[in-house]
Amino acid sequence: MGFLDTILGRSKLPKAKTERLFAISTASITLETNLGIKPATVAGICFKPIESSRYETARTEIEDLLKYSSQETGTSYKLKKDEYNFLWAILEDPDFEDIVTNIHLVSQTMIEHGFGEQLLCAIYKFRGENTVYWIYNFKQDSFYPFVPKGNKERDNSVEFRLKSLMERELPIEKNVEKWYPLWGIPF
Repeated sequence: MGFLDTILGRSKLPKAKTERLFAISTASITLETNLGIKPATVAGICFKPIESSRYETARTEIEDLLKYSSQETGTSYKLKKDEYNFLWAILEDPDFEDIVTNIHLVSQTMIEHGFGEQLLCAIYKFRGENTVYWIYNFKQDSFYPFVPKGNKERDNSVEFRLKSLMERELPIEKNVEKWYPLWGIPF
């Protein structure tokens, strides 16, 4: 953001970044080996839909890429809108690497079509003693743990423990105020 933009009160959203998405692949090995937390066979990517023909073209291309990828890798997918009208691409595959690759594919397609600002997050589900979601925030280019427990409560102690154990493996968001709870994850 430039000086003039600051004075005039204009702001720009940070651009979506995808370079660090693959860090979850190696981190999953550490999570499983050291903590007994295994990747689930499902993950998702969430983006904010907009009304435009260009967006529909991008959405169609994403669906075509996912259809092709599902033939190659066996990854099944579905597109679903949540209660807040956000669009989710939910991917399911017993091979975690295929899920990670497909999420990267979807995000890159959105960026190439000029919709990088619509990308909100990628979420990877893990199972162990607790259900753990590793959330990748595209705007912050970082991950954070989310461990829901009960009625819109989260297990902060487990989240902080995961942070301290995984910060060498994953680019963890340092500002815990940006560890937004995502209630109602559709998988």
